[in-house]
Amino acid sequence: MDFKNMGSTRVCVVTDKNVAKLDAMRQVVEALTREGVDFTVYDGTMVEPKDSSIKDAIQFSKAYGPDAFLAVGGGSVIDTAKLMNLYTKFPNADFLDFVNAPLGKGLPITKALYPLVAVPTTAGTGSETTGTAIFDMVAMKAKTGISHRGLKPTLGICDPLNTRTMPSAVHASSGLDVLCHSLESWTAIPYQSRTPRPENPISRPAYQGANPISDIFSLQALRSTAKYLPRAAKDPDDHEAQSEMLLAATLAGVGFGNAGVHLCHGMSYPISGQNPGYKHAGYVTDKPIIPHGVSVAVTAPAVFKFTAASNPERHLRAAEAFGVDISSVKRESAGDVLAEALSKFLVELGDQPRGLKALGFGGGDIDTLVEGTLPQKRVLNLAPGLSEEVNEEREQLRGLYEDAMAY
Repeated sequence: MDFKNMGSTRVCVVTDKNVAKLDAMRQVVEALTREGVDFTVYDGTMVEPKDSSIKDAIQFSKAYGPDAFLAVGGGSVIDTAKLMNLYTKFPNADFLDFVNAPLGKGLPITKALYPLVAVPTTAGTGSETTGTAIFDMVAMKAKTGISHRGLKPTLGICDPLNTRTMPSAVHASSGLDVLCHSLESWTAIPYQSRTPRPENPISRPAYQGANPISDIFSLQALRSTAKYLPRAAKDPDDHEAQSEMLLAATLAGVGFGNAGVHLCHGMSYPISGQNPGYKHAGYVTDKPIIPHGVSVAVTAPAVFKFTAASNPERHLRAAEAFGVDISSVKRESAGDVLAEALSKFLVELGDQPRGLKALGFGGGDIDTLVEGTLPQKRVLNLAPGLSEEVNEEREQLRGLYEDAMAY
């Protein structure tokens, strides 16, 4: 009915081979058929997409010529659908035209895209609310993406019935993405401090820095995640916790989709892109995989110890969300207190690698990890306490990776 109301007559449904077998997709096929809306299904989405899988999807979409998109799946599916939509609307664009600088040209999106309805089946990325799509640029050994408010879906349908099929390991890792989305956007540099100021509003980045509106969403998402993620990951029948985590994922999406993320995400891209062969427990895959949520959370204790000096009060309020009594904590201890609370949370969640060493990285990998982080300017620009001088920044990142080897 939504598509009929929008006047759409030819819908490209985007999913993956696992979700294609689930009830959410059965309902999609039934509803579109019942309403007489023409559609086709693309189920070739790759979990943790690569530039090659994105290009395959775009080719499929251009050949079909849809006037609307429906994404049914996790963040990988929704992000892939956003990029199919973009390059179908701009069929003559070179792939790198819109990719974030410095890896691509980072051009703005200058006209409205086709309608996109997003139906999340994981409680994690919040991609149904954001203007961001992430993928691996394999040749460059870097994760990057495209970020522009023009990519935001037209409609998100968030129904906890659709997340009940998530395995426990996926509950945990996708929930850790919510944790870092909320913590990073809550602690990002304030929006008034972001430089350089764009000369034209069309060049304003999707990620603005912490702001009073995002703060409301981010802090609530953080509190909910601290309370409900352990329950959702441990008990497949705890529907209240699952429901609250889907809501937290969406709230965090609104929060970070406007404020942005910083170091956990900036460092996670080379961590997953340079995976030495780690395969996360509970994921059904024949290839090595560091799930996105795992790759962001593994550095969190080190990151928030580093950023705390920029705003101790915010970091203490974050620690309070994990049940820490902050009434007598000194401001200068904020980083240690939050890092300890995060370490305890991750250990108790279970099945989490306790630092980069547990993923198979060693001291000899730090230089390539740092070099893979430096191009992530879009998010590093929002990191409090990070130097603008590149050699100093390199040393700070090196220290962070060393500290993140174990917690």
